[in-house]
Order: sequence, then structure tokens, then C-alpha cells
Amino acid sequence: MPSLSLCRWPHLLCSDPSHPAVASVMLSNLSLSGEFPAPLCELRSLARLDLSYNELSGPLPDCLAAMPSLRHLDLSGNGFSGEVPRSYGAGFPSLLTISLAGNEMSGEFPAFLGNVSTLEELLLAYNQFAPSPLPEEVTGIQGLRVVWLAGCNLVGNIPPSIGNLKSLVNLDLSTNNLTGEIPSRIGRLESVVQIELYSNQLTGSVPEGMGALKKLRYFDAAMNQLSGEIPADLFLAPRLESLHLYQNELTGSVPATLGDAAALRDLRLFTNRLVGELPPEFGKNSPLEFLDLSDNRISGAIPATLCSAKNLEQLLMLNNELVGPIPAELGQCRTLTRVRLPNNRLSGAVPPDMWGLPHLYLLELAGNTLSGAVAPAIATAWNLSQLLISDNRFAGALPPELGSLPNLFELSAANNMFSGPLPASLTVVTTLGRLDLRNNSLSGELPRGVRRWQKLTQLDLADNRLTGSISAELGELPVLNSLDLSNNELTGDVPVQLENLKLSLFNMSNNRLTGALPPLFTGEIYKDSFLGNPGLCTGGSCPSGRRARAGRRGLDGSVTASILTIAGVMLLLGVSWFFYKWRSHRRRGADNAAGDKSRWVVTSFHKTEFDEEDILSCLDDEDNVVGTGAAGKVYKAVLGHVGGDDGAVVAVKKLWTNAGTVKKAAAVEVGGCGGKDTFEAEVATLGRIRHKNIVKLWCCLRSGDRRLLVYEYMPNGSLGDLLHGGKGGLLDWPARHRIMVDAAEGLSYLHHDCAPPIVHRDVKSNNILLDAELRAKVADFGVARAVSSAPATVSAIAGSCGYIAPEYSYTLRITEKSDVYSFGVVMLELLTGKMPAGPELGEKDLVRWVCGGVERNGVDSVLDPRLAGAPSDETRRALNVALLCTSSLPINRPSMRSVVKLLLEVRPESKEKAMEEKPLLV
Repeated sequence: MPSLSLCRWPHLLCSDPSHPAVASVMLSNLSLSGEFPAPLCELRSLARLDLSYNELSGPLPDCLAAMPSLRHLDLSGNGFSGEVPRSYGAGFPSLLTISLAGNEMSGEFPAFLGNVSTLEELLLAYNQFAPSPLPEEVTGIQGLRVVWLAGCNLVGNIPPSIGNLKSLVNLDLSTNNLTGEIPSRIGRLESVVQIELYSNQLTGSVPEGMGALKKLRYFDAAMNQLSGEIPADLFLAPRLESLHLYQNELTGSVPATLGDAAALRDLRLFTNRLVGELPPEFGKNSPLEFLDLSDNRISGAIPATLCSAKNLEQLLMLNNELVGPIPAELGQCRTLTRVRLPNNRLSGAVPPDMWGLPHLYLLELAGNTLSGAVAPAIATAWNLSQLLISDNRFAGALPPELGSLPNLFELSAANNMFSGPLPASLTVVTTLGRLDLRNNSLSGELPRGVRRWQKLTQLDLADNRLTGSISAELGELPVLNSLDLSNNELTGDVPVQLENLKLSLFNMSNNRLTGALPPLFTGEIYKDSFLGNPGLCTGGSCPSGRRARAGRRGLDGSVTASILTIAGVMLLLGVSWFFYKWRSHRRRGADNAAGDKSRWVVTSFHKTEFDEEDILSCLDDEDNVVGTGAAGKVYKAVLGHVGGDDGAVVAVKKLWTNAGTVKKAAAVEVGGCGGKDTFEAEVATLGRIRHKNIVKLWCCLRSGDRRLLVYEYMPNGSLGDLLHGGKGGLLDWPARHRIMVDAAEGLSYLHHDCAPPIVHRDVKSNNILLDAELRAKVADFGVARAVSSAPATVSAIAGSCGYIAPEYSYTLRITEKSDVYSFGVVMLELLTGKMPAGPELGEKDLVRWVCGGVERNGVDSVLDPRLAGAPSDETRRALNVALLCTSSLPINRPSMRSVVKLLLEVRPESKEKAMEEKPLLV
């Protein structure tokens, strides 16, 4: 019998204070490790034992089954392994709840637990049992209220006897390999509230009779192979709130009973084969919040009653055959945050008030035949981030009110009939990242002030009637990647300031430009960029008058020109000789200081047409330095020919040569860049892999103990610098999600598609680089290891503070799951906007800070305020993926391949785009 003082312990509860006996032991989430503490089995009065979410391991003890008073047993979220003891099927005389979810249990599925007749809750989810059908013994426990067997490797059919569980409230068989049909007797589960069958291989139709389930609130059978029509009685279930049947093969029309769904909030039927019209009163009787019917063949008009309850937040019906106008009632739906109706057959004018909905951050209407003007009411769309209305028949002038949208990132209105000038007020929108107004009838000059578009990556004003000169301010846009002003009536010179831009697309053709081209644009790569401008000329091809205007005005005559030419040549030769001697002297000095005069040896990993002189010349100018770190100094260099591109920009990393900074690593020799330092891992890894989400290593150079690495240049720098610096607002939710997917695909390639697999070992936001379009690539492989060649343990911890997986505290094993944890931390950075460690987190790291904040104040309390307009369901799902990746137990973390799949499910439209853009090896 315990003392009274023992009963005062915070994690213990005793029964009767006068005759104390320990009734409850609650030690959840305390970082306990080791094997199960066997002395607990001696507490004969123990009714509740909770050791969940610790780091306990080893086998489960047989002694638990003999505890006569035990009613609630929760061992979830640990590392227990081996088979469930068979004694558990013959013991537990009083057990009501058993939770072994999220462990490492293996062997046969413990069907014998069906012998514990007192059970009410059976939670065995996410264990690696051998493939097994759902046992009939389980469906024979009449008192079962909760069955959570997700991710248990279940196969075969769902037994019809599941319908015998009259007390069942929650049934979750998701993420297994179940086949066959959903048994019709599931309609007999008169107490059921939630049924989760998603992500299996179920076939057949959705059974009829489910409308009689008076308590059913959530039904999810998405991502299966279900076919046939949706049963009409399903929407008659009086409390049905959420129905997910997306990504199946359902056919037929949506039943008319949908209009009678009294409690429906969330309906997702996208990516099926549904046809026909929607019930005209759909939404009239429902508190509808989320509707996604995309990628079907639904026709007819959009029901005017969708927002009758004034709750609708997201309306997604892209890629259907909808006709007619957008209902005026949707213009009064002030709760809308996302509207996606592209690629239908909608016509008529957009309701004026719809342009100005105050919470709307995405309005996508492209690919219809909508007409009319953009209403001035758009001035009140303060949260609007993306306005995508291309390929319609919109006309009139673009309203000056566009300049009052403080969060506008993308305006895409190509292939319409807009006329008049580009609003000068638009230059005030400093958040603008993409502006596409191609193929309209815009006229007038480019407005002044475009230099404010510091985040602009794409500007397409081609095929309009613009006049006047090209603004030199365009040359001040640091991240502009695509510039197309072709097929207009622009005049004057090509501003020399445009040479500052690093463009992947540049088109000025078919205008009325005149004068001499700036020197950079005379190269072969730009030969098609200025076609159809007969007034342009290059160098000696320019008439004398035009050369005079391009150089010093007022000087004419052949004698004067000749004298100036000769003088210029002599001056150029003198300066070149002086520079050559100065640089040679400096390089000789550097060589002597290093004690090595050997030549540089270049090893290329891609086709290049430059030599070491092109690279070394950039190292002479400290103005080219773009970063300095523990490994070395990084320079920006413009080289002649890289991968077939003239004037391409590369990043050159000059590694420190100090003996103390060159750390030893695996002994690898790669293509002449040999050596046994840490940086050989970089060459060994990047030199042999090709993937669109892994930074490209052009070549390496070596001379004695000196090393240079030449990478592709990423103009937006590192994710860490951008997210935590002054430009974090550039990253809206779609951009952040895309970065998550890009980086995950890069890591997935390393883990699953390389032979042998490669573990990065230093995944962090500063090692994820962003190109001009904010697409992410994984970088810095200085501590990477091939799994098969690495030892079981390493002698030192690799990684960065805040990103290191917790298992490093007791083992130095190298596994892919360490990268998964670090990637989860990067996801939390993107979701919260916070650093992985710092004073604002107190003594916690980011993972613990997020977990604590969610537990105390909910998900919204930890999200980055800059994501206030993002869809809450998407950010919540992304947060769940991040927390799954940062599980304290490696076994509970998904593989990176699974992470990619989960992230694509966070935003279904991203999965569609990924399917279109299939991952490429480059």
C-alpha cells in the first residue's frame, strides 16, 4: 500500500485517500526511455496506465494481461517492437481500452484480442503487422465503440460482420490495402459517427442504406477505385457534415437529394467521372463551407444557393462543363476565400461585388467566355493575392483600383480585350510577382515607377499596342526572370540598364526600336530577341549618325571617327596590359602564399565551354562576393558559355585552405578532384546525380590544397535568408507549399532513386536554394553519405542546431529518417515563420514550441500571421505532415516518398500540376 505522500505525486492518482491504492499512472510525453518498467505490473489496483508518446522500446510484457483492475492501457507513440503477446487474448478481465498505435509492432495481426470481450476501444494503428485480413474475432466484440486500425497492413475484404457492431462510434480502416466492396451491412452501424476508409483499393459502389445512419457525421472513402453512382439516400443522413469521395471512378449525376443535406459543410468529389447538372437548391439547406467538384464533367449552371447559409469559404469547380453566368448571389458571399472556376463554359459578366470580396485571396476564372469589365469594387479585395482571368472576353480599361490591393502577387489577364493604358497605380503594388497581360489591346506608354516591382519575376505585355520608349527602370528589377514586350509599337533605344537582368526569356521583337544595341545583346543568344526592329543596329553596322547618337554626340566625319577609334584601341590595349600584369602579380602572390604553383585541374560534370581563367577572374573582385560561411566564400560570376547559354551566371565556392577548417571525411576520389576532405563528399554526390530539385554542380577545380566548386546560380538565395529576412512576405502560401514539395522531391530522389541511397545529413532552410521563380533545390552536400558505404555510426554529429533528430542524443546512426526529421523542421519554419531555435522560443526548440502551442491554443496560434489568408484546411494538413516528420521515434516518420505524396494531397491542385509536369532529371 503506498504512502499518502506517494498519492500526492503529480502523475499518480489514488483511489480512497483513507486506504490509498494507486489507481492511475499517467506518464505521457515525458521522454521516458528504456524498456517497459515491469514493477508497474505489481500495482494490483491500477485501473489506468498511460505511457504514451515516450521513447520506450523493447517487447511488450506478458504481466500486463494479469492485472485484474486495469481498464485503460495506452502505450501509443513509443518504440515497442516484436509481436503482441498471445497472453493478451486470455487476460485483461476488465480492460476497456487498449492503444498500441504508432509503435513498431510486427508479426501477425493480434486477432486474439477479439477474445477480450470487455473491450470498447481497439487502437492498433500504424504498426507494421504482417499482411492480414481484418479478423472476424474483432467484429465479434459487441461492445466496441472505437476501432482504429489505419496503416496496419490489412488486406482482403472488409467482413460483412462489421455491421454487427451496434455500439461502434468511430471506424477507421484507412491507409491499408483492403480490396473488394464496402459491405452493405455497414448501413447497420446505428451508432456510428465517423467512417474512414480512404486510401485503400476498394471497388464496387458506395452501398445504399447509409442514409439511415442518424448519427453519421463524417464519411471518407477517397482514393479508392469505387465506381457507380452516388446513392441518393446518402445525403439524407441527417447529421452528415463531411463527405469525401474524391479520386475514385464514380459516374452518373450528383443526386437531387444533395439539396436536402441539412448539415453538410464539406463536400469533396473531385477527380471522378460525374456528369449532369447540380441540384438547383444545393446549399439552400446546408451550412456549406468547402465544395470541391473539380475534374468531372458536371454541366449546367452554378446553383445560386451555394452560399445561402453565408458560410461558404472555398468554391472549387475547375475543369468541368458549367455554363451560364456566375450567380449574383456569390457576389454577396463575403466569407469566400478561394474561388476556382477555370476551364468551364461560363459566360456573362462577373457580379460586380464579387470582384471586391474582402476575404478572397484567390480568384481564378481563366478559360471561360466571361465578359464585361473588372469592376472598381475590386478596391475592397484587400486580401486578394492571385487574380487569374486569362482566356476570356473581358474588355474595357483595367481599373486604377488595382493599385489599392496590398497583397496582390499575380495578375494574369492574358488573351482578353482590355484596352487603354496600364494603370499607373499598379506600380504602387510592391508585392507583385507576376504580371501577364499578353494579347489584349492595351495602349499608351509604360508607367513610371516600375522600379517598385522588386519582387516581379515575370512581365509579359506582348501583343498589345503599347507605345513610347522602354523604361530603363526595368533594369532595376532584381529577380525579373521573364520579360516579353514583343509585338507592340515601342520606339527609341534599348536601355543599357537591361543588361543587369538575368533573364531566361527575353523578347523585344516586332516593335519600332532604333539605335545601337547594348553590347550584351549583340550575342548569338539574343539574335531572336530583337527580330522585326529594322531600326536597330550593332557596332560597325550602325550608320555614322546612329553611332554618334549612341556614343559622343556632336562628333562627325570620317577623320574624327578614325582618330577616336585608334585612340580608343590604344587606350584599351594599355588598360588591358596593366590589368593583366596586376592580376598576374596578384595570382602569383596568392600562389606563393599557398606554397603551390601547380596549375588548376578542372573536372566538369556537365557540358561547359569555359576554362579556369573565366572562373578565376571573378575571384579578383571582392564585389562579386555573395556569401561567406564556415566552408568558404561564395562568388557570383558571369561566364561565357554554360550549358549552351551565353552570359550565364554561376556561383563559385572558394573553399578555405586553413588546415583547421578542412575537416576529414570519407576517403573518396572523384574524377581528378580527389582528396580526403569534407568537400569531396560534395563532389562525390553532386557530380553523379541529376534532378530538377537538386542544385547543379557544373565542375570542380583543384590546385594543391585549394578547391573551387562551380554551381548553378540561384538568384533568390537560400530559403532561410528569404523567409527570415525582410522579404518573407514574398512567400505566400502557394509558394511555401511549392517549396515544400520541391525540396521533398529532391530528398526523395536521394533516398529512393539513387543507388546506393544518399543521406544528406544537413537538411535546413539555408541549404534549400530558390531560383528566380521561387522553385526550390536542395544544396550543400558537404556531409552527405551513401547509406551502403557509411559505417553504422559516425564519430561526430552532423547537422545544424534545431534540425538534428532526437535519436542523435543516444545513437549516431545514419538513416534516411534523420533527413525526414530535419525536413519536418523546415516545414515548421515555413508554416510558423520562426527560426528552428532562438530566444523567442524560450528553452524549447521549434518542434516542442509548436506542439505546446497547438495543445494550449490551437493550430492558428502557431501559424505565421503572413499566412492569414491561406486555406485553414491546407495549413492544418501541412502541419500534420510536419509533425509526423518530426516524430520523436524514427519508425513513426514517413519515408520521403510518402512525404511527397502527403504534401501533394495537402493542395489537390498541386498534385494535378505535378502530374502534368512529371519530375524531370536534368
